[in-house]
Amino acid sequence: MIRRGALLLALLCAGPAFAQATHSLELLNEASAEIIPRYLLQDPNGRSITSEDFRGRFQLIAFGYTYCPDICPTTLVEMAEILKQLGEDAGRVQPIFISVDPERDTGKILKTYTEFFDPRILGLTASPALVRRAADNFKIRYAKVREPGTAPDRYAVDHSAGMILLGPDGAFIKKFAFAMPVTNITEQIRNFIKSP
Repeated sequence: MIRRGALLLALLCAGPAFAQATHSLELLNEASAEIIPRYLLQDPNGRSITSEDFRGRFQLIAFGYTYCPDICPTTLVEMAEILKQLGEDAGRVQPIFISVDPERDTGKILKTYTEFFDPRILGLTASPALVRRAADNFKIRYAKVREPGTAPDRYAVDHSAGMILLGPDGAFIKKFAFAMPVTNITEQIRNFIKSP
């Protein structure tokens, strides 16, 4: 298993420019009215989870998959750092990582993966149909990418990057673009938490 330090070094070497070149970023310039902030998925123990389960807390959501070489590890490192920077306010936020690769990302794999970054990050997935519905609701695009002649289970998943914030009432608040400085995201989330 990759050690945390080696992973961070690899991410720094790859850099956000490489990550942005290999994945499309579609979280900007979309009208919030298009977002339907609802999902029905499963936690790593197979328990059904919906967006309603976190009423009273903010939800910081990212879509991705555990085999992702750069975007997802970067995003989860940033998510963990946001929680750290929020300090006591982090208890008001439920961080969520939704896998768009349900064929390979089992509950056990997701749990191990998200806990590597921060045990507070909840990994969710479900059947391909339910994952697709959740992604469509949040206007997240994803598609398998296979190289010719490779085995059926050897593929990448091209997907939208960034993080989405829902409010305590479950309503969509904001999208944070991939590679936005963590301090900026933390400051904005803290302002939302403090606002009446």
